[in-house]
Amino acid sequence: MINLILFELKTISSMLLKKILLCILIGAIAQFCPAQNPDSLLLKHYRPQSIYKIPVTAIDKAKFPVIDMHAHSWYSKEVKDIKEWLRLMDKFGIEKVVLLTESTGAQFDSIYNVYAPYLNRFELWCGFDYTGYQEPGWGEKAVKELERCVKAGARGVGELGDKGLGEVFSNPVPGYGMHVDDKRLQPLYEKCGELKIPVSIHVAEPMWMYEPMDSTNDGLMNAYSWKMDPSKPGFRGHGEMIKALENVVKANPRTTFVACHLANCEYDLTLLGNLLSKYDNLYADVAARFGEIAPIPRFASAFFEKYQDKLVYGTDYHPGNFMYETTFRILQTNDEHFYATDLFEYHWPLQGFNLSDAALKKIYKGNALKILKK
Repeated sequence: MINLILFELKTISSMLLKKILLCILIGAIAQFCPAQNPDSLLLKHYRPQSIYKIPVTAIDKAKFPVIDMHAHSWYSKEVKDIKEWLRLMDKFGIEKVVLLTESTGAQFDSIYNVYAPYLNRFELWCGFDYTGYQEPGWGEKAVKELERCVKAGARGVGELGDKGLGEVFSNPVPGYGMHVDDKRLQPLYEKCGELKIPVSIHVAEPMWMYEPMDSTNDGLMNAYSWKMDPSKPGFRGHGEMIKALENVVKANPRTTFVACHLANCEYDLTLLGNLLSKYDNLYADVAARFGEIAPIPRFASAFFEKYQDKLVYGTDYHPGNFMYETTFRILQTNDEHFYATDLFEYHWPLQGFNLSDAALKKIYKGNALKILKK
């Protein structure tokens, strides 16, 4: 049928008939398209829509002023993009955004220069310079570059990252063969403590990325894109990476650390809770993990209330209306069973936490101020 319609479209001259046949073609494709056939539907095409007639909260602005502790400079590289971001920040009540540039040297300087006119709204953090990290004397050079970046305007370090794959990422070059608790990094952590600048640190990935990539993995839609490869040299599993984070935090009590993405402990928040309780110099951001915790609203809400003095808001998504609306909706409201599949890449429904005003004020801004002022 579809082939017949295509043939007719080529042969007829009447525009009206072409439009009619085109409409028929679209309907035929919708009817026979494999993406809509349950017998051959691919998970990546699954886009459920809620039919529940339940309360829906419209979010126009954060309930209280916000500091976003986890964003990146590559979202907006030109003045027009920065101004659009500022417009969104004003609209949703975001006072300041921390930009984790992961950069040093000329790259950090160039990013800083772009954002220099807007430093009342943006704060830039640098990376660690791993250039020549396998050569003698590298540590001293890296410390000097860190000091230079701070003098140039860096107010912290981040996002320092180690997913367990045997490389610590930063720019201009990653540190292959190192993990975050590598002894060679100790002088840099100590210097951060001396300079009173915090470190945003990413360890591991969500547990779904370590599970079998089969029908038993309920986070498969997103997990498959970020699945971990244990065959890589130097690979460490999830538990080993959480231990590496603890090693760093414990060895550097004068340095403040912010564990990105809830330390990727969404599947068992007690792991992170134990660390937050144990170490005064450790905080955690919720950036890019709203999708992982929104399916467990009662447990997650209790966790956020209990550790409201140690958690900070962050996004790690490209700034946009739907992104801000959704993250605030999860934290602020009691809404149930709503989807943000295109934002979080999970097919499961989300639920609101309905956090207390006291917790929201601290998570949105209060805790961030404590970290930034240190």
